[in-house]
Amino acid sequence: MKTAIPHQLRQDQSGIALILVIWILAVLMAIVLSVSFMTKVESRSTIAFKEGIEEKFIAEAGIERAAEEIMYRKINLGVPVEEGKETNVWKTDGTPNAFPLENGTCLVRIIDESGKIDINKVPDIILKGLLTSLGVKDEDADIIVDSIEDWRDADDLTRLHGAETDYYMSLAVPYKAKNADFESIEELLLVRGMTPELLYGSGDKPGLQDFVTVYSENGKINVNAVPKEGLMAIPGMTPELASSIIDFRKTAEIRTMTDFQNLVGGAFAAMSPFIAVGEGTTFTVESVGRKSGKKAGYGVKAVITVAGNKFSYIYFRSPWDMSKWKQPEQAKQ
Repeated sequence: MKTAIPHQLRQDQSGIALILVIWILAVLMAIVLSVSFMTKVESRSTIAFKEGIEEKFIAEAGIERAAEEIMYRKINLGVPVEEGKETNVWKTDGTPNAFPLENGTCLVRIIDESGKIDINKVPDIILKGLLTSLGVKDEDADIIVDSIEDWRDADDLTRLHGAETDYYMSLAVPYKAKNADFESIEELLLVRGMTPELLYGSGDKPGLQDFVTVYSENGKINVNAVPKEGLMAIPGMTPELASSIIDFRKTAEIRTMTDFQNLVGGAFAAMSPFIAVGEGTTFTVESVGRKSGKKAGYGVKAVITVAGNKFSYIYFRSPWDMSKWKQPEQAKQ
């Protein structure tokens, strides 16, 4: 004999089943939404990764193009240009150049290392002049200059404002003075008085790294490539003379010491021991790759030497901070 299930119990079971179905549907919907969201995120990540790789390749192509332009420059610099036509030779004083590629734009600037101040060879008067032109106080500049000299010389004798091993060993994290030449600009951070802000700059303020080098060939300053701050470090230089040199370089090259003497007049005698004309064989190349329609990009920085139709790397950094770069419309096309 079958026992009848009470009507109320059947309703309760139906209600429980409905609730279970709703919960299962809710869980399934959450899973579907989660999978959909993850798929979307992964798809965007893949696209971003792909674009990042493409920008990286564009930036690296800029290094190759810069080396080619340097070779072209060495061959064609000084070749007469027809009147009314502009030379296609790229400058090596940091002037930005832009060129299009299939899916983007590459921004490149070339900086002749001979236009920088070599911290391994420069006289004290030049180095102090550079520091003061960057706004460093006289007493702080004296400490940095003497400490740089103490760091690179072979002895343990301390200059008046300098520092040797005994000073560095007294620090919280002790180390010894190198007593040898600097191998990189970053090594300056180990020197007494130097700060990251002074070395790298902050905001729109340039840092010391933009004006010094360890790759100079003779320790003199190439007046064709040195920026205004570096010009101001040369004894006898004035803001007016520096501006006239910069203006002259916009349309011509300073090819001989006589050309330079004609620009600076009576100040030439004080400047001549510290300057050179022409150009070197070592260059810093800063390259930024951007996809079409993108404001951000990928930066690469390299130091290369060029000899004949070949070039070689001394330094390569990828990625490189491109926050201070100019926008494409500000660069020469």
